[in-house]
Amino acid sequence: MKGFVRACVAAAALAGGCAGAADLPRPGPVYIPPVVRYFTWTGCYVGGNVGGLWFTKEWFNDAPALAGLSMGSQDGNGFLGGAQGGCNYQIGSLVVGIQGDYDWALATANNGNELFSVLTDRSNVRSLGSVTARAGYAADRLLVYVKGGGAWENDDYSLLASGLTFATASETRSGWTLGIGGEYAFLDFLTGFLEYDFYHFGTRTNTFYTCTVALCGASILPVDIRETKGVVKVGLNFKFGPTPPLVAPY
Repeated sequence: MKGFVRACVAAAALAGGCAGAADLPRPGPVYIPPVVRYFTWTGCYVGGNVGGLWFTKEWFNDAPALAGLSMGSQDGNGFLGGAQGGCNYQIGSLVVGIQGDYDWALATANNGNELFSVLTDRSNVRSLGSVTARAGYAADRLLVYVKGGGAWENDDYSLLASGLTFATASETRSGWTLGIGGEYAFLDFLTGFLEYDFYHFGTRTNTFYTCTVALCGASILPVDIRETKGVVKVGLNFKFGPTPPLVAPY
């Protein structure tokens, strides 16, 4: 009889334990936070650009008898296109870098010579290049930047009489440039930009050599030319460098 009682008590206890375990909450699905890819501007790039160019040139006679007298000023415009390349390094939201660019240009201006009314002054801008440092603020894939550095250009000049070339000159001169722009990364390896650049080339003396049907280079005419330029360009860059890191927000 005692054995039967003990068996009943053990069975009841076991049943109660099973029921208690069944009442415990079951574990739910484990939450795994999403992983976010953050773009980085660190890396190097190459690309191409096209744009518009505007310039102002002032001509001054530099011959001893008429030195310093204005021969007139001219405003010209045209187009340019070329290539650029550089490298960036991002620290937080700050992006610093260096860039070189070179553009072929087609821009011309004419004006009547104010000292010699029978002559027409003509300027042709052939090319434009620069090496600049850049610094900007990055908001993920958007970069707003400023740039500045040294610049170089190549120009041709002519003096025309009755529509015919009377004298010519050419030069490659140096100056400085400042610019501002914005760039956006459409893909991890492809960015597009829009920028404005101001160029100042100061005043340089150019030697004009006369040329007639019978003889070229027979005489010399020195002319001082002062120049500033403005450029608006758009372009694409192909980026090389580290891929954007994968960062969990939690």
